Amino acid sequence: MNKIYLDNAATTPLSEEVIDAMVSTMKMNFGNPSSTHSFGQEAKILIENVRRQVAEYLHVTPAEIIFTSCGTESNNMIIKSSVEHLGIERIISTPLEHKCVSETILDMKNRKGVEVNYIRPNEKGDIDLNKLEELLKTSDKKTLVSLMHANNEIGNISDIKKIAELCKASNALFHSDTVQTMAHMNLDFSDIMVDFASCSAHKFHGPKGVGFAFIRKATGMKGIITGGPQERSLRAGTENVSGIVGLGKALELSLNHMEEYTNHMQEIKDYAIERLSAVIPDIKFNGRSAEKEKSLYTVLSALLPYKNPLIGLQLDMKGIAISQGSACSSGASKPSMVMMMVLTEDEMDHCTPLRISFSHMTTKAEIDALADALEEISKEFAIEKTNVEHR
Repeated sequence: MNKIYLDNAATTPLSEEVIDAMVSTMKMNFGNPSSTHSFGQEAKILIENVRRQVAEYLHVTPAEIIFTSCGTESNNMIIKSSVEHLGIERIISTPLEHKCVSETILDMKNRKGVEVNYIRPNEKGDIDLNKLEELLKTSDKKTLVSLMHANNEIGNISDIKKIAELCKASNALFHSDTVQTMAHMNLDFSDIMVDFASCSAHKFHGPKGVGFAFIRKATGMKGIITGGPQERSLRAGTENVSGIVGLGKALELSLNHMEEYTNHMQEIKDYAIERLSAVIPDIKFNGRSAEKEKSLYTVLSALLPYKNPLIGLQLDMKGIAISQGSACSSGASKPSMVMMMVLTEDEMDHCTPLRISFSHMTTKAEIDALADALEEISKEFAIEKTNVEHR
């Protein structure tokens, strides 16, 4: 059985070039980057080369790029240090954020007494920026705004440039979880004035266990992991040299092929919408999933017109990997907060959400296989439902 992978928003397969670069580094550059001898300094040079590469992509200075283990660590560091060291007393966010952001914000509320204001999205998952502007003007407390760039479940893209402008006008700091858009979109942080952003390499065919935080120098951020001077004293601990090299190679490949990859994935997404709509006429697409300009090309959130909590398992048994929500929510007994925000009560009770996510490796034949499998499952479900009703 040929296996089909359509869960790229959770993680992506490593590119062969990335694996080769990492293996070479592990063999030849095993020195500790903090060591002063040649072995250590050779490893240090590799790290700094990638730091400059990332900084060039984002149009920032290398000193503003801090390597971490993942986007979750980056988001934790940014939010917690903002409260601990930058005097943040209030955080404005939404119920749509990734759990590593929403739970960290809640932790700061419970442990540090930070005031938290949530902006409720509309039924499409959009944030009212007028409401954000109103909230920013209602308090003199030092404020951090934390709003993701693209949602990991429905793909909605937020206007982070406009959000940054609103924050600057009210002297608020702005953090954006950019894990789903980093290396998938052109990001210019000399123009988009975010103060903090995050990245995980495994979202663009790099290795797991490595990412980075963008921390604008003017903020004066301090580290929360202490014990050494690594990463400008913002993140103590021996750096993951091979992982950072892998991140750099994955970023290089993504940027060199961005237009090609973008066009391919958008074509695949459009084809998926067409095929799924043909085999399941009552299917819906959540948020802005089906709108090109307002949704990330890697993510399609669909809503099947019947309740089937086993759909993920059934597809897996047919060799097709998809998600029924974010990877961090898999196995949960209730729908994610994102789905609770964008679906009606009737849809929650009688429909089934699916997250299908693409990479440049995804083919139309794989989408055909998904559509055929869903059509077969839907027919079986309809027959079973009819039999139950006639008992």
